[in-house]
Amino acid sequence: MRSFFGGLWRQTGQTLKWLVWVIPMAIAVGGACALFAWSLDRATQARFAHPWLLYLLPVAGIASAWLYEKFGKPAERGNNLILDQIHEPGAGVPRRMAPLVLVATLITHLFGGSGGREGTAVQMGGSIASGFGRAFRLGPEDFRMLLMAGVAAGFGAIFGTPFAGAVFALEVLTIGRFRHDALVPCLIAALVGNWTCHQLGIAHTRYDVAFGATDTLPSLAAHFDFALLAKALLAAAAFGLCGAFFAEISHVAGRWVKKLCPHPLLRPVIGGLILIALVHLLGTRQYLGLGVWSPNPADVTLPSLFGAAGIVHGAWFWKIAFTVITLSTGFKGGEVTPLFFIGAALGNSLAGLLGAPVDLFASLGFVAVFAAAANTPLACAIMGIELFGASNALYLALVCFVAWRCSGRSTIYAAQR
Repeated sequence: MRSFFGGLWRQTGQTLKWLVWVIPMAIAVGGACALFAWSLDRATQARFAHPWLLYLLPVAGIASAWLYEKFGKPAERGNNLILDQIHEPGAGVPRRMAPLVLVATLITHLFGGSGGREGTAVQMGGSIASGFGRAFRLGPEDFRMLLMAGVAAGFGAIFGTPFAGAVFALEVLTIGRFRHDALVPCLIAALVGNWTCHQLGIAHTRYDVAFGATDTLPSLAAHFDFALLAKALLAAAAFGLCGAFFAEISHVAGRWVKKLCPHPLLRPVIGGLILIALVHLLGTRQYLGLGVWSPNPADVTLPSLFGAAGIVHGAWFWKIAFTVITLSTGFKGGEVTPLFFIGAALGNSLAGLLGAPVDLFASLGFVAVFAAAANTPLACAIMGIELFGASNALYLALVCFVAWRCSGRSTIYAAQR
């Protein structure tokens, strides 16, 4: 009895300890993500209202690179710095990483770069969590756990997927190893961060998947036929190869740009000029920015890929090109939202080729390409359920894990083990 109640007392103390440490940190991260999401929306509106801003992209790139060269040299490694600090806590994550990455990402989107928002949210979460860890004077193990909780809070808040955010923070560190001891603080942080973001009036994009929507629970009988399963698994292999291609081409492009242009202030100038040339070559701006919405009804956007735009071929390739050029030449932003666009566009195209439901395959590609590129199949399967509902959970889970297996050891995160 003494052993039983002693263990119960220790577990209760651990939970209360994490509540005291994690809740204020997650509220701060959720507030920062709300500010970022609001600012990003304003920046995107300004870009659409003033098309001439695109031609200032090279100059804006110089300003962004100068900020990091002058004030943020240790923070330049972004997400990889946070992963390294979780693996082996050392000096911590610089406090200035949060404001630097926020400003630099807004510059990217205001002037037309193709980037995402996950990198910014995760880096803000890691930076704020590191600040709290220093304030609480945590030891290395507790500091590591708080950093993971900061990542979970940032990811869960910016996408509105707290359960996926908690699992992502655990799964992204090491392939094949899942730290169950950090699940409770990560889950608390992701839920509180997402709640804070919602309380501050931030609404997340909704995606309509009509296929299987009448089913309330996933089951083997719920739209589970072997012909559609075969098509989904064939698409999963394509999603895996696409995710691996994106990861590998991103690393290769980054190395080549640094080799050909050693001066960091000139790299975004080159990237900006190439993006402007591509816009004029293709005659469209639909591959700039997040790709989540556009005032032009003819533009391909993430929601339109779920059926409203019909079958679209080639959009996934051009989004890869725009995103790789943007990020490899020094502009800041994440890879995940572009990967959502790439996956949904590829799923849309494959649905047309295979004669499959467009909305289902767009949703499968949405999460599976990210699962392959980041080696996080479980988090992506959960994200699919949170975003699209549980009725297609079997397809979402199978395709995410098959895509991950088909991607080999490729990853967008160099610090992943």
